[in-house]
Formats: sequence, C-alpha cells, structure tokens
Amino acid sequence: MKFQILRSKSTSQPFYWVVKSSNGQVLATSETYVSKEGAKSAIAAVQTGAASATVEDLS
Repeated sequence: MKFQILRSKSTSQPFYWVVKSSNGQVLATSETYVSKEGAKSAIAAVQTGAASATVEDLS
C-alpha cells in the first residue's frame, strides 16, 4: 500500500493524494489542498490515526 501525491486541474487547490493497494487499485482519495505541505500533513495524520481508527456504520 502506498500514498501518492498528485496535481489536480484546480489552480487554487492543486494538490491531493490517493491511497493505492499493492495491485494499483485506488482505495481512497483525499480532498484538495492549497499546498503540497498540506497534503503531506494530511497523509501523516492518516498514517498516525489509521491504526487506531474504528469503523462507525451510519447506514
């Protein structure tokens, strides 16, 4: 599994990230960010919090 930082077509918020599985399937796509640093910070937050995250089924 890996995170990839990508550029969108937006000029105001050009950065976003995806999480890809080992077979290349996109598992999650982020919101867009003004800066690459913002995208990296969000990735770090997900990496830190994901291990202890719970699943809340609101269906």
